[in-house]
Amino acid sequence: MFAAAAICILVVMALALARAFLGPTVCDRILAVNMFGTKTVLLIAVYGFLTGRPDFLDIAITYALINFIGVIAVLKFVEGIADSEQQPRPDEF
Repeated sequence: MFAAAAICILVVMALALARAFLGPTVCDRILAVNMFGTKTVLLIAVYGFLTGRPDFLDIAITYALINFIGVIAVLKFVEGIADSEQQPRPDEF
């Protein structure tokens, strides 16, 4: 049962990677990478359950925190680039 769940998670991860590479906008790509990270956390948790090692849950939680902080940092970076492109430069007046 959990092996089937792991296979389904791998399929969804492949679809998320396809969306990340083919996404029409930067926001779509960032969301796809975030979804890939979330599914990776699920895969680590399922793998820990299948192997009977509960310490994999600690690794999954750590990876989830790193994924969250990384996505927030990328979004702030992209927002900063968008803000700098919209503001007029002093030589444009």
